[in-house]
Formats: sequence, C-alpha cells, structure tokens
Amino acid sequence: MAAPLYMDAVIKPNRSMSRRGLHVVLGVMIAFNLMVAVFLLVLGAPPVLPFLGLDVLAVWLALRASFRAAERAERIRVTAEAVTVSREDEKGARVIWTSPTAFTRVGVDQPGEHETRVRLMMSRKRLTLGRALSPPERVDFARALERAILDARAERYG
Repeated sequence: MAAPLYMDAVIKPNRSMSRRGLHVVLGVMIAFNLMVAVFLLVLGAPPVLPFLGLDVLAVWLALRASFRAAERAERIRVTAEAVTVSREDEKGARVIWTSPTAFTRVGVDQPGEHETRVRLMMSRKRLTLGRALSPPERVDFARALERAILDARAERYG
C-alpha cells in the first residue's frame, strides 16, 4: 500500500515564449535582415552582410539556451517517512536528496527584497529550493511545505 503524499510539487521555470513564438521572432528577424542586406547590396556595402547573419545566430543561440534552461525541474514529495527532492537539469542529470520527515525543517532566509531563499535543513545539511519562483511565491511555497511536513509528522507520531 502506498503511503499518502502530503505534498507532491513540481517547480519549473516560467517560459514566456512558445516554440511557435521562437519561430516567429526568428522569421521576422531574418526577413528584416534580408531587406537590410538587399539595401546594403544596392548601396555597394557587401562587407556588412556577414554581420547581419551573426546577429541572427547570436539571437538563436541565446533563445536556445533559454529554452534549455526552461527544461529544469524540481520535484518535492513529502510523506510521513521522508521528504524527497529530485532535481533534473536540462541535460537530464538527476540529483536526489532525501531526509526523514521527523528531522527536516524548513527555513526562509530573506537577506534582501529579491533574495528570498527557501531551504530544507537537517542537522548541518541544507538544500535551497524554488529558485525558479518569485520571492512572494517562495514564501508561500515555504509555508505550504512546512504545513505538509507538520501534517506528515502528525500522522506518523499522532
């Protein structure tokens, strides 16, 4: 029989542009650069043309890196026995952190307005969570995680 889950959250970075939007942006940029290239050829300035291709390449590389970074995911599961955090990066590498629910605490560090950190703590080990969330979302997430851990403890020791 499976243990009840008190939290099963997946945190992913927000993606502001879809694949279709990427193709539209690159298409518009290429069309604009082609018009400028034709104009420069008519004026007799062909040495500028390679630079028109370099800016398209630079934008494509930047957007590709952004899309890869958006594939990161963080999954937090809370049961009566353990708190498990599974992180998967854009290359598919996975890191798993597990701690007993009874000894796991949630800490919120707020050194500045935009640097709020949510941390799971067990003795001297610390793990920062929710980097993809905004500062107010991190605080809400920390409250929900703390509530889930307290509920899981109550089941186990209640």
